[in-house]
Amino acid sequence: MSALRKVLVVDDDAVVGKSFNRVLSEKKGYIVTTVENAHEALEQMREQSFDVVFTDIKMPGMDGVELAERVKASQPWTPVVIITGYGTTENESRAKAAGVTDFVRKPLSPEMIEASAAHALRAPVAAPAAQAVAAPAEQIQAEAIAEESRIKNVALFLAAPFIGLAYAVMLPLVGFAMLAWAAWKAMNANPAAAKVLAYVKSVALFVAAPFIGLIYAVSLPFIGMAMLLSVAGKALLRSKQTA
Repeated sequence: MSALRKVLVVDDDAVVGKSFNRVLSEKKGYIVTTVENAHEALEQMREQSFDVVFTDIKMPGMDGVELAERVKASQPWTPVVIITGYGTTENESRAKAAGVTDFVRKPLSPEMIEASAAHALRAPVAAPAAQAVAAPAEQIQAEAIAEESRIKNVALFLAAPFIGLAYAVMLPLVGFAMLAWAAWKAMNANPAAAKVLAYVKSVALFVAAPFIGLIYAVSLPFIGMAMLLSVAGKALLRSKQTA
């Protein structure tokens, strides 16, 4: 058995709420919640989710079009249907811009109520106009971020062997430098050891020279590759943003 669909009906006319309760019964797959104004509707929507919202336009306080705007701004996936006997071109334009799914005119018949509920649940959910315009820009930004992430991953993959080799070369040098520093501190206090210290420095430079050259040979391609990938990534991002 499929789950019951939850319907919220917002109308200050109690007869309308009773009509929805009577027509959209649990036997037909619906649970109906009725409220008399937009503020109560927003309270209900903070406490639970609904599959479709039906709202009158002319109500005390916040009108139905503003309620539709708030619902679509916070829950754009929720279909909203306007039910009214006071439809105007201005109200319909505002409601369409908010992204309402349908309009139903009073007086309502049982067939109209059931048909409008079924249609609202089947129809593609309309997004607010502002959101529909902003979506492509957000999508472009998301694609640009994903592309940048892919470029970074490729760069790290290509650089991994060079980084490992650089660590393998540098670690012996670091250990040797620490040993030379300790020896220098110990021998510097003894003037007689100056000649020995100079000899040690010469030997250290001679031993370190191949490693230093190897570090340069390893790091330079990596630096060039990183710069090339950085330039390519920035150019790709600019082309996507201006496309």
